[in-house]
Amino acid sequence: MRPFDFDILVSGGGVAGLTAAAVFGSAGFTVLCVDPAPPVTDREAEGADLRTTAFLQPAQALLDRAGLWDRLAPYAADLQVMRIVDAGGPAPEPRLTKDFNAADISDRPFGWNLPNWLLRREMVARLAELPTVTFRPGTGVSTVFTRLTEARVGLTDGTTARVRLVIAADGRNSPVREAVGVPVKTTRYGQKALAFAVTHDAPHNNISTEIHRSGGPFTLVPLPDHQGQPSSAVVWMEQGAEVMRLAALPQAEFEAEMNTRSCLLYGPLTLASRRTVWPIISQVAERMCAERVALVAEAAHVVPPIGAQGLNMSLGDLRVLLELAEAAPDRLGDAAMLETFHKRRHTEVRARVAGIDLLNRASMMDAQPLRDLRATGLNAIYSLAPVRRTMMQMGLGAKG
Repeated sequence: MRPFDFDILVSGGGVAGLTAAAVFGSAGFTVLCVDPAPPVTDREAEGADLRTTAFLQPAQALLDRAGLWDRLAPYAADLQVMRIVDAGGPAPEPRLTKDFNAADISDRPFGWNLPNWLLRREMVARLAELPTVTFRPGTGVSTVFTRLTEARVGLTDGTTARVRLVIAADGRNSPVREAVGVPVKTTRYGQKALAFAVTHDAPHNNISTEIHRSGGPFTLVPLPDHQGQPSSAVVWMEQGAEVMRLAALPQAEFEAEMNTRSCLLYGPLTLASRRTVWPIISQVAERMCAERVALVAEAAHVVPPIGAQGLNMSLGDLRVLLELAEAAPDRLGDAAMLETFHKRRHTEVRARVAGIDLLNRASMMDAQPLRDLRATGLNAIYSLAPVRRTMMQMGLGAKG
C-alpha cells in the first residue's frame, strides 16, 4: 500500500490550478486536482470567463514543459508591442503615445494572448492525457489537517486524500489559505473592470494598447481574427458605480461610450461578446506557505490587470516550486522546501504588487494637473533608453 494517496493535491481548477496540475503531473509527480465548480470551457456558455491572459516569455517556457504550449499556440495572438497612450487632456484624444517594442530586448514577442475560457478547455484536455493526474471537477476542499510529514485533506465528496504537499491555487478567497490561518492584506480601490471582446476595422498589428485618461486604463489586447475581422480583448477599468452603469447600457449606447473612451485608435469598435464585470483589488498573503501547504497565484497575491503581471506572477510561483521539488523530490512539501519557496517568491511578489498599485493609482487620476504630471512622467521614463529597457525586462519577469 502506498504511504500517500498522491504526492500533491492542487486546490483550484482555474487557469493557475490547471497549469499547476499539468506542470507537476508532466514532471512525474502524482497529482489530484479539485475544484467545486467544473471549468466552463465554451465561450458562449453561462459563466464563461471572457477575460484573456497574456503569457510572457518565461511563462510560455513553463507551459511548453508541461505539454500545454503545442495545444495553445494555434489560438495565441502575439504581443510584439506594448503601447501606452495618454489621453488625459481636456478632450478624450491621444496626446502622448509611447511604444515598448519587444525587438529592443528579444528576438521573440513579449508574450502571447489567449482567452481564459479556451485556456481551461485545452488545459483540461491535457490533464486527461496525463496518467499521473486525477482531475475531480465538482469536488472541493472542506478541511485541511497537517502534520510534520503529511497533509490530510477532506473533500466535499466525503473522501480524504493523504498527500505530501497541498498547492493552494483556489483564488483570492482561498479556502485552503483560510483553513491554515494565513492572513492577507487587501487594498480596495473602489474600481471594477469590464471585460469583453470587440472587432474593429484597423488591424491590431500585435500591439497591446493601454489608454489612460481617468478611472483606470482602457486596454485592448490582440486576439486572433473573429468572423473574418480583426479582434481584441478589452479590459476597461473605472470606478465601480460607473462600470455598473456601463454594463447596463443597451448595446448601441455602450458602443458609443466605448468608442469615445478608445479614442477610435482602431476605428469604430463593435461589441463581439457579453460584458462581464470583475472587482479590482490588490491583495498579498502574509506568507506564501504553511505546514505542508504552498500558496500560489491569487491565493497568495492579487493585482489589478495592468502590464500582464497577474498570472505571470502566478507561473513564477510554480517555476520556483517545481525547481525545488525536482531538486529534492524526497523532501517534497517539507518545512525547509516551503520556507525556501516563501523566501524566493515573497519579496519579489510584494515589490511587484506595490509597483502595480502605484501604476493603478496613477491611471485613476482625475484632476487635470495630476493627469498632466502622469504624462510628463511617462515621457521622461520613455526618453531614458536604459530605464526603458530595464522596465521591459522587469515586466517580462525574467528574473522571477
